Amino acid sequence: MSNSKFEYVKKFESYDRCLPNCWIVVRIDGKGFHKFANSHKFVKPNDERALGLMSKAAEVVMGEFTEIVLAYGQSDEYSFIFRKKAETYKRRASKLMSVVASLFASSYVFHWSTFFSDLELQYPPAFDSRVVLYPTNQNLRDYLSWRQADCHINNQYNTCFWSLILVGGLTNNQAVERLKGTLAADKNELLFSEYNINYNDLPELYRKGTTLIREKTESTFTREVPLKDEPGTEERTFKRTTSRIVALNVDIIGEKFWKDHPEILGGDS
Repeated sequence: MSNSKFEYVKKFESYDRCLPNCWIVVRIDGKGFHKFANSHKFVKPNDERALGLMSKAAEVVMGEFTEIVLAYGQSDEYSFIFRKKAETYKRRASKLMSVVASLFASSYVFHWSTFFSDLELQYPPAFDSRVVLYPTNQNLRDYLSWRQADCHINNQYNTCFWSLILVGGLTNNQAVERLKGTLAADKNELLFSEYNINYNDLPELYRKGTTLIREKTESTFTREVPLKDEPGTEERTFKRTTSRIVALNVDIIGEKFWKDHPEILGGDS
């Protein structure tokens, strides 16, 4: 069909190339996951299996796209950070968001039985996706700080909410009314005084979400190589650098994480 009379229709396609020298963030969110979680009887307020499955799907995406330098996830969302100079799909936003979302969704289904071996998938999950550009390192850090702060706020509320219902015997509406107008300190006091829960002792997976990064390790190996100017071989030592994706449940708002991993923002980003 090349150069046919119908090829003019390609002119209607918009070319949505992302601006240069900007961090490209692709964020996926579960569509209707409140219903999905109820249908699959997710543990309240946090289901470690469901969170693990989300991170596994994110790991598959990160493994496919080497220009993703970091991914951050909590609840039913994950953000994938493409390096500033990324050229994946020529920086086309529609390509990036559609492929990331579809690969994430298919990986979620593919690995479902690994995390829910005793529960059959009731219906296909869906994820929406968007692309946001951030021109500076500080913009990107503020974005990630926003998502981690959101993780803490939601987790603290949900921990109180479900404690009131599952342990305290309140209805959903009663729990909402009980928490209306409360501040973070009030929620911490409620958890400790009524349910003997120290919020800061809860797993960091729930309080801080999951950050995926690439960790480089260097190893040495020996090999026999031919001599240059005479017959025979000699043993030489070589260095090999490998990269693997690791999951961290740490604070990414403060400075420590970024000082420990300067390669994420620094260098040829």
